[in-house]
Amino acid sequence: MSATRDLKKVGVREIAALKQAGQAIVMVTAYDTPMARLADQVGIDMLLVGDSLGMTVLGYPTTLPVTLEDCLRHTAAVVRGTQRAMVIADMPFLTCRISPEQALRNCGRVMQETGADGVKLEGGESMAPTIARLVQCGIPVLGHIGILPQQVKAMGGYRVQGRTPEQAERLRCDALALQAAGAFAIVLEGVPLELGRELTDMLDIPTIGIGAGPHCDGQVQVLHDLLGLTEDFHPRHAKRYTDLADAIRTALSAYRDEVRQHVFPGKEHSFS
Repeated sequence: MSATRDLKKVGVREIAALKQAGQAIVMVTAYDTPMARLADQVGIDMLLVGDSLGMTVLGYPTTLPVTLEDCLRHTAAVVRGTQRAMVIADMPFLTCRISPEQALRNCGRVMQETGADGVKLEGGESMAPTIARLVQCGIPVLGHIGILPQQVKAMGGYRVQGRTPEQAERLRCDALALQAAGAFAIVLEGVPLELGRELTDMLDIPTIGIGAGPHCDGQVQVLHDLLGLTEDFHPRHAKRYTDLADAIRTALSAYRDEVRQHVFPGKEHSFS
């Protein structure tokens, strides 16, 4: 185990300082205490309690069924496993869209009940007034533009955004609007690498890419993709660093066999 950063708690100022220093920001999703603890121990800068938990943990086909209660429960679990990393709660579908006041109530509840360090909201220029209201009330906001998983049905699937001049200009406007509203950083998902570089150079705040090329200020990936736990889904933007699915199957098969053969438990696992 080797941490890549010092043990100082990461917050908005530290994330901004990493961009200024030209140091890459490392972010990964986490949904429970054990995984959060492991990520924190090796020096991951930011943990995103993503609504991707709907697909990776809860078995839904999209992120849309994830509820505010799911967000509260899993974010609190991640916070309990974290000492250094900045924990960001991904606000679920329609919990921040109806009005800025609805967003303030729901985000305020997340901050109070979980101990999260900030929230993430999907959407561009139309979300700027909501983000400004949250920031005004002391809630750090991570923006998110490009592919918006909560709008997957309206977008017609997970399609790369920004390939046409019109789409690229829309994303430029979105990015500037979120920066002006007070977002401390912006996730760029599923945009051409050239546009990812342009937006990163254009903004004063950090960009965190997922499928947005190597030029962003940081990267975020879904934990289960990195660990080889999503065998039926292989996104192009993700790299598999190990194959935990096979390792888990091997361990469980050995346990099954030992129980059936009356090898486990032995005397060393029993009480007298």
